[in-house]
Amino acid sequence: MSGIKWGLIGPGAIAQEFAQAMKETGGTLNAVSSRSLEKAKSFAEQYGAAGAYGDYRKMLRDSEIDAVYISTPHSNHYEYIIESLRQGKHVLAEKAITVNIGQLREIASLAKANGLVVAEAMTIYHMPLYAKLRQIVEEGEIGPLKMIQVSFGSHKEYDVNNRFFSKELAGGALLDIGTYALSFARFFLSRQPNEVLTTYKPFETGVDEQSGILLKNSADELAVISLTMRAKMPKRGIVAGENGFITVDNFPRASQAVVQYPDGTQDMILAGDTALALQYEIRDMEEAIRTGRTDTLGLSLDVMEIMSRVREQWGLSYPFE
Repeated sequence: MSGIKWGLIGPGAIAQEFAQAMKETGGTLNAVSSRSLEKAKSFAEQYGAAGAYGDYRKMLRDSEIDAVYISTPHSNHYEYIIESLRQGKHVLAEKAITVNIGQLREIASLAKANGLVVAEAMTIYHMPLYAKLRQIVEEGEIGPLKMIQVSFGSHKEYDVNNRFFSKELAGGALLDIGTYALSFARFFLSRQPNEVLTTYKPFETGVDEQSGILLKNSADELAVISLTMRAKMPKRGIVAGENGFITVDNFPRASQAVVQYPDGTQDMILAGDTALALQYEIRDMEEAIRTGRTDTLGLSLDVMEIMSRVREQWGLSYPFE
């Protein structure tokens, strides 16, 4: 038992995974909030939470709660995170943590002023494999970093009423699957890109259906990202140096990767367990709360800045921005 008591906003499918992971880590889910009080009560009963609320503001006034997990659509993350911080709660929010860089900068500033931890539930930042792969890159095992390639294609069923295609709910590929791809790229780049080039194809509702994004930083490292929401593509990330390259398949929750060298030899890298992805997030978040420090918010800020620059080039904005 960590002693940290959690509240949860948005008891959907990913929240069920989170609550189960919390059970398995011995954590404490203290309360659940949903717009539907009946749904909150049902979820609380299923996962052993003491409280259920039909209004998240009432839950946030519960002095027993130390940290909040937010798993609503990202269009409301800003509102919920800001209010959680104002009520003195640490926050772990699902991806994309916000919809633009202005929102996230305000959140980061408020968290710092109040001595609170804010983190994005981005599995890439917490899977043990990535710490091992970053060490391989930083120690020069594949030589100086040159190129990163990331592809992610998710075939969403055609439904103009689905949130994935809704402009009012900040739908589109970039904020849904693109946040994974860009987080992968930024995790390995030695510094933030200062050049961003992109093009996209809009869906009929006005959100981005597919896109190509090209990044370059001052170290002359390049990253190429391919995204589509209406065609299946491998979830594959490649990190290439002068002396070899790393391939990570199914990269969002990966536990294995292959390092291949110019002479044809290769090494299999194994670390962590895909099934424990959310347990790693909870473990890292609770450690950050105990120490008062998280190393991932800077990465989230960098990724959100890239996404905001990309949308600016597309001329794509959302009605509530």
